[in-house]
Amino acid sequence: MSTSQILLLGAIAGATIFLGLPAGRTRTTDVRLRAGLSAVATGILLFLLWDVLSHAVEPVEGALTAAVDDEGGWGRFAWLAALLTVGVVFSLMALVYYEQWVNDRRARRPAHVSRLNDGAHLAILIATGIGLHNFAEGLAIGQSAASGETSLAIVLVVGFALHNATEGFGIVAPMAGETPRPSWEFLFLLGLIGGGPTFVGTLIGQAWTSEALSVMFLALAAGSILYVLLELFNVNRGFGMKPLVTWGLLGGLVLGFGTDFVLAAVGG
Repeated sequence: MSTSQILLLGAIAGATIFLGLPAGRTRTTDVRLRAGLSAVATGILLFLLWDVLSHAVEPVEGALTAAVDDEGGWGRFAWLAALLTVGVVFSLMALVYYEQWVNDRRARRPAHVSRLNDGAHLAILIATGIGLHNFAEGLAIGQSAASGETSLAIVLVVGFALHNATEGFGIVAPMAGETPRPSWEFLFLLGLIGGGPTFVGTLIGQAWTSEALSVMFLALAAGSILYVLLELFNVNRGFGMKPLVTWGLLGGLVLGFGTDFVLAAVGG
C-alpha cells in the first residue's frame, strides 16, 4: 500500500466526525432535548474513556508480564507506567487549572474570551480530548498499513470511521439549542480539532512506530476525557431530569460499544 493510500485511509477515518457536527445548530428551547443530547454525549465519552484506558494499559501490562517472566526488563515497564501516569495526571490537571485561568479572565471580560459561551467552551474541550484519542487511532492505522497488514488497516478505518461519526455528535451536544447558534466556521474548526489528528497520527504511524508514543497520547486523551466527563456530569445534574438523563447516558454507551462490536465483528 502506497503512502498516499495510507494517508487517504486516515483522512476518511477522521472526516466522518463532521457528520454529527450540524446537530450543534439545532434550534430548540426544549430543555428535555438538550438534556437528552448532553446525556448521550456523556455516554459516548464514558465509552471512550474505557476504550482509551484499556488500550493504554495493555502495553504496560505486557511489559510487566515480560519483566516478571524474565523476558523483558523492569526499566521498560517503569518507563511505560510513568508515561501512562504522568500523561493522565498532566492532561487532567492542566485542564483544571486552565479552567480556573479562563474563569478569572472572564471576570475581567476580555474580548477574546467573552466571545465563547459555556457550551462552545465545553465543546472545544471535548473536541480536544477526542482529538488526542483519534491521534492514537491514526497511529494504529498508519503502523498496520506500513507493516503490510492492509486488511487490518482497512478494518481499523471502518471501525474508527463509525466511532468518529458518533463522536462528532458528542462534541456539539453542549451547544444544541443555545443562542446564538454556532457558526459553520466554528463547527468546521471543531471538526479539525477532533478529526484532524487521525490524519496526522496516520502520517506519523506509517513512517515511525513507537509504543511509548501511543501510550503517551492515549494517556493524555484519558485525562482530558475524564475532565470533560466531570463537567458534563455537573451539566446533566443541573437539568433535574434524572430518568431522562440516565436513559440518554445508557443510549450513548450503547452507541459506543455498538460501533466497537461492529469493528470486532468485521475484524473477526
